[in-house]
Amino acid sequence: MFPPWLKKRIPKTSTVRVNNILDKNRMHTVCESARCPNRSECFSKGKATFLILGDTCSRSCTYCSISHGKPKPVDSDEPRRLADSAYFLGLKHVVITSVTRDDLPDGGAEHFSKTVDAVKKRLDGVSIEVLTPDFMGNLDSVSAVCESEIDIFNHNLETVKRLYHEVRPGADYNRSLNILKFVRQNYPHILTKSGIMVGLGEDDHEVLETLNDLRKVNCDIVTIGQYLRPCQDKLEVHRFVTPDKFKYFEKYAQEIGFAYVSSGPFVRSSYNADNIIKAIKAQTHKFLANNMSGGQGF
Repeated sequence: MFPPWLKKRIPKTSTVRVNNILDKNRMHTVCESARCPNRSECFSKGKATFLILGDTCSRSCTYCSISHGKPKPVDSDEPRRLADSAYFLGLKHVVITSVTRDDLPDGGAEHFSKTVDAVKKRLDGVSIEVLTPDFMGNLDSVSAVCESEIDIFNHNLETVKRLYHEVRPGADYNRSLNILKFVRQNYPHILTKSGIMVGLGEDDHEVLETLNDLRKVNCDIVTIGQYLRPCQDKLEVHRFVTPDKFKYFEKYAQEIGFAYVSSGPFVRSSYNADNIIKAIKAQTHKFLANNMSGGQGF
């Protein structure tokens, strides 16, 4: 049974409009494929996180409900349809993620780039966030994505180092950290972001260690949310973290230097992502204004 802080109200606003746009353009979303508990809330606000490169993953992480198997060939028309979907939804900040495609030589990096380009051509003044797989550590693929006009490069650690073998078979903790480090060092104009789940069997000390590891590679933004079992054949929840504990993690992350922290039971990597980039831009403007006037910045 879920604790009271994990009971979510169903929004009164309809989700029909978003569903119709997505269905018409044959678009997948991580909101639906990963059974996100915030789906109705986000759809009712006209928001969605696009899932590209199909809806079948070449890996089988033990926390994720996205289908595993042999992926279909890359759909060359998908970038156009995604751009149309974002346009008709009226999005100002577009979040693009994908299944893992270890079957592709570049892991799908070129398709990411084409999708970003299509969105930029379709929507004036849009900001774009990508949430990528690890591309098997191929930094040429990472570069290909970063050479497109993105504002935020997001790559999730998902869990603490000790649990990687159980939670993320096929992934590597240090490989993921190295990707974030590479982006920060070689593309300083792009914000870096990562997310972790709690409740998978980690302890508090391991959460703090993971946050420190992210700051060591100068990750700018971090999200921390409660793992919820999406279906019966996935890992069980080991603990329900209290709202006060989430506030503790948030305060710690802020103290060690993250530019923005989102921490709470229902927080997900792309949840309210548009609000995050607005807050970052506001902080930047304040910093520049204070510097020009002789202030101390933030």
